[in-house]
Amino acid sequence: MKICKASDYKEMSRKAAKIIAAQITMKPDCVLGLATGSTPIGLYKYLVKWYRKGDLDFSEVTTVNLDEYKGLPKTNNQSYDFFMRDNLFDRVNIEASNTYLPDGLAEDSESECERYEKLIRKLGGIDLQLLGMGHNGHIGFNEPGEAFDLATHCVDLQESTIQANKRFFESADDVPKQAYSMGIGTIMKARKVLLVVSGKDKAETLKKALYGPITPKVPASVLQMHPDVTVVADAAAFSQMERG
Repeated sequence: MKICKASDYKEMSRKAAKIIAAQITMKPDCVLGLATGSTPIGLYKYLVKWYRKGDLDFSEVTTVNLDEYKGLPKTNNQSYDFFMRDNLFDRVNIEASNTYLPDGLAEDSESECERYEKLIRKLGGIDLQLLGMGHNGHIGFNEPGEAFDLATHCVDLQESTIQANKRFFESADDVPKQAYSMGIGTIMKARKVLLVVSGKDKAETLKKALYGPITPKVPASVLQMHPDVTVVADAAAFSQMERG
């Protein structure tokens, strides 16, 4: 596991974006696993900036996203499909047909999960998976529990996750209660993993994830078992590391 400390959110975003840019440069037709939420926004801005300067080419890149809310159409401005188009896809030269997310409006949840798993396998797997981390240690929407969910699945979101996401909606009642998410097993099959974490409010959880026991009660802790993980976090997120 490689640990990369940044002074602040801006530097964290730039360092993480450089890792993704290097992956695209080394393998122009790579498969990127992408994440949503507030943490990756800064790094997406850098990728767009470098594309506009002529330093990056997304024309051969394929993307698969970690998750999507169940019940939201793509046109809803809180859907992750909308988020990705707004923050990255519509701002670079990636082919729309090469961008994939779970279908939030799929009627048969089990069939949708199977479809997404087969899609990832058909693409040859994920070269680099970008992850954020929730306050409770979730990655994707893999919530703390008694066991790791291995494959793409439909998740009942925990109250802490709903409360964390309610700032994006008019109220907590408007936050979807379920989501589709890649499973831990799916994430762990990625050839490389890039975890980005920002903020003092996640410091204690990050410490548990990197140095605590591997447990489904802290889903991100499973990354300790991955052979190629890079963690890029700001000083605030690393603030608990020196404490016993």
